[in-house]
Amino acid sequence: MNRPPTGQRFGAGGDAGARTPQVVRYAALGDSLTEGVGDPAPGGGWRGWAALLADALAPAGAQLLNTSRSGALTRDVALEQLQLAREHRPHVASVLVGGNDTLRDTFDIDRIADHLDTVLRTLHRDGTVLLTACLPDPGRLLGLPALLARPLARRMQAVNTVVHALSHRYAALHLHAAARPWLTDRAAWSVDRLHPNEFGHRLLAREFHALLAGSGFTDSPPPSTVPDTEGPGRLAQAWWMATRGTQWVVARCQDLLPNLLRLAAAEGRHRVAGTATALDLRAHRAALHALAALAPAQPLEAPRDEGAYGLGV
Repeated sequence: MNRPPTGQRFGAGGDAGARTPQVVRYAALGDSLTEGVGDPAPGGGWRGWAALLADALAPAGAQLLNTSRSGALTRDVALEQLQLAREHRPHVASVLVGGNDTLRDTFDIDRIADHLDTVLRTLHRDGTVLLTACLPDPGRLLGLPALLARPLARRMQAVNTVVHALSHRYAALHLHAAARPWLTDRAAWSVDRLHPNEFGHRLLAREFHALLAGSGFTDSPPPSTVPDTEGPGRLAQAWWMATRGTQWVVARCQDLLPNLLRLAAAEGRHRVAGTATALDLRAHRAALHALAALAPAQPLEAPRDEGAYGLGV
């Protein structure tokens, strides 16, 4: 595949005074978070943080290709979305995925690491500026009991460990989203408690814009954080959880529930024995083992006709 036309390189360590390409191509890979669930588009469907960010990347906006879809796993991004994104020849690509993997009975941190490494390594070698983020665990967002929430949190922490390491390896602009204070603000979340509402999507877009502006990629004004519409009130949120919330969660976790109950039982036994930290250590070691099993990063190859790689105008 041809790289984007070579110009100045942007991203981590890039020149603060570098100019933005006149036509910015942006590819967004991931799941329902990047699809925009929680932020309805005026004409139907979803808008979301990626579209808000695209509008603020250049004076005329960016050419956005959003390959993300609800329910996507890291495997889907590596095997399906990556090729579509590369055909767009993006200057910038965001890769936010992994939350759905933690909700599957087939959770395998080795495979997750391999899929993420494939995606980030490929886009990095194309000269694409990468955006990544660590994510909050679903159990915390849903307010699940500790015995159920803790196993999910442990899985999410393993995924985030991998994302942190690969973001460093491939010079991604990484957002520590899981540590942001607004994650605990109910005003930023939709009624399903797993997706941001319009306000939350705007906050996420603004944070990514700040990373790109800090790297010198853009000097356009950041996205506004003022919502176009009012979010659902507490009564609407309570009504959704009472009438649809449980069904929504079960539909997404149906293959996980039997195993999650076993994980909860093991959690309870370890808590009684005072050895719950052993589970944390085991999960952390598994993530480190998954990273160690990846092939070493290869040096970048310069395009045949030019002596540097990076972004084109």
